[in-house]
Amino acid sequence: MGYTENGTNNYELPKGFQVSTVEAAIKKPGRKDLAVIFSTVPASCAGVFTTNIVKAAPVVLDIERVKTGRGQAIVVNSGNANACTGERGMEDSRALSRAASGVLNIDDSLVYVCSTGVIGAPLPIDRMLPKVREACENIGKSTLLDAARAIMTTDTFPKVVSTTINLPGFTGRLCAIAKGAGMICPNMATLLSFVLTDLSVKPAALQKALQDASQVTFNRVTVDGDMSTNDTLLVLANGTAANLPIEEGTPEYDAFASTLRETLLTLAKMIAKDGEGATKMVTIAVKGANSTEEAIRAARSVANSPLVKTAIYGNDANWGRIMASLGYSGIVFDPYMVDISFGGVLAVENGLSAGKDAESKAELGGKDVTITIDLKTGNARAQVYTCDLTQEYIKINAEYRT
Repeated sequence: MGYTENGTNNYELPKGFQVSTVEAAIKKPGRKDLAVIFSTVPASCAGVFTTNIVKAAPVVLDIERVKTGRGQAIVVNSGNANACTGERGMEDSRALSRAASGVLNIDDSLVYVCSTGVIGAPLPIDRMLPKVREACENIGKSTLLDAARAIMTTDTFPKVVSTTINLPGFTGRLCAIAKGAGMICPNMATLLSFVLTDLSVKPAALQKALQDASQVTFNRVTVDGDMSTNDTLLVLANGTAANLPIEEGTPEYDAFASTLRETLLTLAKMIAKDGEGATKMVTIAVKGANSTEEAIRAARSVANSPLVKTAIYGNDANWGRIMASLGYSGIVFDPYMVDISFGGVLAVENGLSAGKDAESKAELGGKDVTITIDLKTGNARAQVYTCDLTQEYIKINAEYRT
């Protein structure tokens, strides 16, 4: 499950979904940068959005529309966030929605608009409107992988997951795409992500499954501690698999929620792996905490530490930086009970060096690093996913608008 650069484009869409991508030259020419995702029938819709007080115009629009629990199309662009653009930004988002709904011949309230890119600049709406219409006129001529590529900004690879859900008496399909490499910090959604399924799921059950899944997946990713203005996670369930609508408290709900959670976790790990300038995907695993909340807090403190992240980049098992970041995390623990392991090597035992610096350094040499912290104060545990911090991160963000 997931995308690999040398893989084939075999991401079959769930029944009743179509995709189109076009080049609108929003930031610069030479690539597809606008996508339309369409369900041939109205679908249940759920969403989770950024908690940043500064919200982009499309986020404001979508938060209002998702209250209906219904949706049928998504218009998404890269290259411009349409954030901090005032009333013009709101009207531009509405105009994109109207352009799509007019060609697709659907109710305008069923169209969701999403944007990602530079903050503070108006959309090149005169270029975008005819391109939205063109995309809708050619709906079905692009693939899920095309859409994943169209929404990329500083991502280095498209993020796609495609899977099946086997339930008693029928089989459904679930596919998802995401973009995200920078401005990645928890408190939802940390990215743009779109999930499509041909299962029938009642809107309330869909929203509950999405919120629960996002908390243990996308909400556990941090690249740089910066939260975007545009974070949006949407799921459409159009029911073309012809199952009875899935409700909470049923085996079918449990199976669906589990698959959704696994799908989002796969995407979350892709985002951590693709952090801007990253060379390593890092899992911070905290156990022995008094509560899950304290485990998350401790793990995030370590994962967000620039000193820890730069040490990991340099293959320096500098566990003192980990101890320091635990100390200011705000949780209560005894420093002289803490164990820290790099991979399978116990580097710190009861708060003191175990004398395994060389072995610990070797564990940091790979592309997938796990740091395990045992607080020994309780039984709770949690994982947070991050990456190392490199010179390339600074270069990417220093030149983002140029």
